[in-house]
Amino acid sequence: MTPLRDEIQQRRPFRSLEEEAALNLFRTVSVIEEVMSDFLREHGLTPSQYNILRILRGAGDAGLGRNEIGERMLKRAPDMTRLLDRMEAAGLVLRQRSTTDRRCVPTLLTEKGRALVDALDKPNAALQDAQFAHLSHGQLLTLIETLTQIRERLTAR
Repeated sequence: MTPLRDEIQQRRPFRSLEEEAALNLFRTVSVIEEVMSDFLREHGLTPSQYNILRILRGAGDAGLGRNEIGERMLKRAPDMTRLLDRMEAAGLVLRQRSTTDRRCVPTLLTEKGRALVDALDKPNAALQDAQFAHLSHGQLLTLIETLTQIRERLTAR
């Protein structure tokens, strides 16, 4: 196991255990994101686009408005409108203005978008299994609980 200090070639010790933990987390997220980006690029998607496809699949036939999608994103997308424009141009989603409330423009998953997100379920699960297979069930539960505690403390402001 290579310590982070060696991996990033840092000569001095970390300022604190908290700093070392935070930097380890940032580095790990960066590596996971890189692997996921490479995987999705092979299928013509970005992580944000894949996240939107998953969100819309979960939303069902009614779809969701732009702001609702943005609230459910794992990582905030700065320009949701342009992102949805590109996905619509690719035939993955469809936006339809409501006939009862013109302010409401739900985004729906197209058949092409559903087929793509469905097709990625098994390969994505295999990728995640490979990333975390070396951890025990208990370690995974501890990781989830620890990350949840950190996130809740930071978002409780």
